[in-house]
Amino acid sequence: MSSPFDVTTPEPRTTDRWRVLAPLSFREYRLLITAVSLSIFAEGMWTVVAALQVIALDNDPSALSLVAACMGTGLVCFVLVGGIAADRLNRRNIIITVEAANLVIVSAVAVLASLGTLRIWHMAVAATCLGIATAFFFPAYSALLPRLLPAEQLLAANGIEGVVRPVFQQAIGPAAAGVLVGLTFPMVGETTVAVLFGVGLILLLATRPAVAPTEPETEHKHVLHDLRDGFRFMARTPWLLWTLLVASVYVLVVLGPIEVLVPFIAEGRFADGPRAYGFIMAGFGIGSAVGALSVSAARMPRRYLTVMMTIWGLGALPLIVVGTTWSFPLMLAAAFGVGLGDGASMVIWGTLLQRRVPTEMLGRVSSLDFFVSLVFLPVSYAIVGPLSKVVGMQAIFLVSGLLPLVLTAIAYTAARMRRDEAAHPL
Repeated sequence: MSSPFDVTTPEPRTTDRWRVLAPLSFREYRLLITAVSLSIFAEGMWTVVAALQVIALDNDPSALSLVAACMGTGLVCFVLVGGIAADRLNRRNIIITVEAANLVIVSAVAVLASLGTLRIWHMAVAATCLGIATAFFFPAYSALLPRLLPAEQLLAANGIEGVVRPVFQQAIGPAAAGVLVGLTFPMVGETTVAVLFGVGLILLLATRPAVAPTEPETEHKHVLHDLRDGFRFMARTPWLLWTLLVASVYVLVVLGPIEVLVPFIAEGRFADGPRAYGFIMAGFGIGSAVGALSVSAARMPRRYLTVMMTIWGLGALPLIVVGTTWSFPLMLAAAFGVGLGDGASMVIWGTLLQRRVPTEMLGRVSSLDFFVSLVFLPVSYAIVGPLSKVVGMQAIFLVSGLLPLVLTAIAYTAARMRRDEAAHPL
């Protein structure tokens, strides 16, 4: 299949020093990553804006758990459909549609807030729709890059996104939202997010359209057959299967506490809660950017599975500090440490999928990766709020910090990853 972003630009010559910038020589990639960067910035702001909006409507962790769980449910329920769509439909059109949907959803929330009629159930519906939109974006974007760029530039492209995503989504976006909402009110933040989505949509529309508006109808006739092939590939690939199993449990014990409990920790332990929360998330984002840049500026590690699993297992340990400290600088350093491990491991992981999964089924496998990794996301969001009323936050973050290290050690041994990476050098 052809992609609307396929180009014939000759591959530029790059030195090791500038390898990470090589993908930017392609016009369509420049437009794509600029639009995606704005969207990522908007998503980063929305994380804080939505949390503070929910707290303003109902200052209860259970309410925030509900809204977060709705977003996770929409994502998990539709991500497999998104993967099949990425292998069947025009990927450019999918991404444009997602951006348009994000604009409409956030604009609706801003209008309701300005009228004083916004309710928790409105936030829950909006979160569900945003989750569904994300479910279609990720597989389409992942399947697009290998058709847009040479294989040897995929690590650099994932590194660019690995820097852009934490810097804008987890650092600048949350920090800006915390300051903006702290000085004004959530509706101003929601309007700003809508504007960012709108500019991103304009840039995506400026990319070159596909030569053919539709794919031949004779391709991919059986949806269930496509999905079954993706499951079979995952089940027959030990490193992939075990890593995804670990990721599902990792999501259960890590993401819920970070997304749901950290806002309340910031409110309870620091004088300026919204601003502190924004900067804590910013510390996580900056660490993730540093980790992503460090990996992408070099070559793919020879022992890529060993490196990835080690970073992944150790990277959650600073969460123990998040649960126990009342020192803002120490909590900021812990957030930076968690982000550092997350950014470095995710760049290796994304490149690994794009290099070792057949291109024709990358959309399905990417969606399965997303599905299996996030199957417990709504559960984590839903239970951690009520659980915090029974079990102390210190105990919750202790488990979140230690369990990933145990899980990665088990997976590394069971999947014989050291032998696998030696047999499949990249």
